[in-house]
Amino acid sequence: MLQNLHVKNLALIEETEVEFGRGLNILTGETGAGKSLLLGSINLALGAKFDKEMLRKDAESALVELQFSIEDENVRNKLAQMELDADCDSVIISRKMQPGKSVCKINGEMVTAKQVKELAEELLDIHGQHEHQSLLKKAKHLEILDEFGGMECADKKSTVGTSYLKWKELQEQLENSRMDEGTKAREQALAEFECKEIEEADLKAGEDEVLEERYRKMVNSKRIMESLYEAHQYVGNDSDHGAGSSMSRALRAIRSVAAYDLALAEMETQLFEIENLLTDCARDMAGYMDESRFDAQDFEMVESRLNLINRLKDKYGSTIEEIQNYYGERQAFLNRISDYDTYMENLRLQLKEAEEELQGHCADLSILRQQNAAQLERQLTEALEQLNFLTVQFKIQIQSEQTITKNGYDDVEFLISTNPGESMKPLQHVASGGELSRIMLGIKTVLAETDAIDTLIFDEIDAGISGKTAWKVSEQLDVVAKKHQVICITHLPQIASMADRHFVIEKNQMQNHTITNIRLMDTEESLGEVARLLGSDALTGEAISNAMAMRNQALVYKKRQ
Repeated sequence: MLQNLHVKNLALIEETEVEFGRGLNILTGETGAGKSLLLGSINLALGAKFDKEMLRKDAESALVELQFSIEDENVRNKLAQMELDADCDSVIISRKMQPGKSVCKINGEMVTAKQVKELAEELLDIHGQHEHQSLLKKAKHLEILDEFGGMECADKKSTVGTSYLKWKELQEQLENSRMDEGTKAREQALAEFECKEIEEADLKAGEDEVLEERYRKMVNSKRIMESLYEAHQYVGNDSDHGAGSSMSRALRAIRSVAAYDLALAEMETQLFEIENLLTDCARDMAGYMDESRFDAQDFEMVESRLNLINRLKDKYGSTIEEIQNYYGERQAFLNRISDYDTYMENLRLQLKEAEEELQGHCADLSILRQQNAAQLERQLTEALEQLNFLTVQFKIQIQSEQTITKNGYDDVEFLISTNPGESMKPLQHVASGGELSRIMLGIKTVLAETDAIDTLIFDEIDAGISGKTAWKVSEQLDVVAKKHQVICITHLPQIASMADRHFVIEKNQMQNHTITNIRLMDTEESLGEVARLLGSDALTGEAISNAMAMRNQALVYKKRQ
């Protein structure tokens, strides 16, 4: 559920904060007050394009924050997949915007716009004019039907998708394996040469790292010996100025007086340990110098071996493991090509079996869709009748296409007739903008039982309607709001009177600038706003009485539910 919206320095909004609640949240306001800012600010938080013209005058940056309560396990799973804290009760999505730059965060952690979009798909569903228009596309019809089918349909679609990928991979494998005799001979000769070259190298895992370490030591051997000799002079006893000689003298001096004070005895012990460490270090240095002898033949062998390995890396892989994997692939290729005709015949058989399996899964999915379509037709027709489509006929046409995709082979299209005697036609040939918005509301009403997304936002749901139809729309919004949080921007008094929480969007003059603000109204203020929406210029007793009658009508409906 969307609990809180916080907007700062966006267009006419200086700073405002809105606390939404469960049920039906209605937003109204005068034309030009900035009702579109609400939807715009939410879309911006979810990654919509930010134009510098949206920034409030003289402001350096704009901020939008959305706070959601987590009530669905899908949200926690998505947070976990994104490696974000999933052990929390709320999600805060924020976006700070500056000209040419924006920063998105989820619960304080910086994320990409793509991650915000993925999470938002689990949190809310926004329906504006663009979403209504999506009903004109057949792909949306298939999506709605499958959503109505719930988990059973989702599982069958997943099975079809897996089977489809297997079938496509075999198709590609068969196509890529086709060779004429000349090509086959050339590819075989190349593979044999490559395998022989790798075999003769007799590579060992980790060999390159050992050789590179030896090579570095050999290349720098002169510098190593010079520096080690100098260090040994400073540490050892070979020079009067060496640390070893100095330490021996210091130890003798302390030892001569150590018997007189326990503190001096402790110093003697410390110096004795230091002298032993220096002696051990000097001995190790001397031993290293004695054992280190530059061997030109050994150096040449190491260098030659490294050059061979690096040449093979350039050709077959960046590591010895990748080279060995490549060798395995080429060996497998040689095994296949040695009996090419049998290999190709097996591939064709596998492809045929995969296609038959895919066809079977598509048929199962299609049967389920046919069954779901009959139920959805009936339920959606009832919902549309409730939305004042009094003589509506609605049908879901499912046709089997020859082309198969990861979604199966069904082509789904919604057909409708809104007037008696008219034949059913595709939505794009019949429905107006206002009718599309009502059809979408009818669909959301039917899907309310299965839709896991908690928050639904409707904008322009009341486009092109009034009177009795407006009442029907408000009643259906209330039905959806029983199962979901609904946020609706409207200009109709019938819808506003049905509100569980009624917000007003106001534009006020403050000294030399204009500010838009969103605030929750009390019962009395809400009645006044409904009166204004009814067309009253002044809040007269009659206007308030009319608004109260409309509000009472809405309350009667709510009590019946």
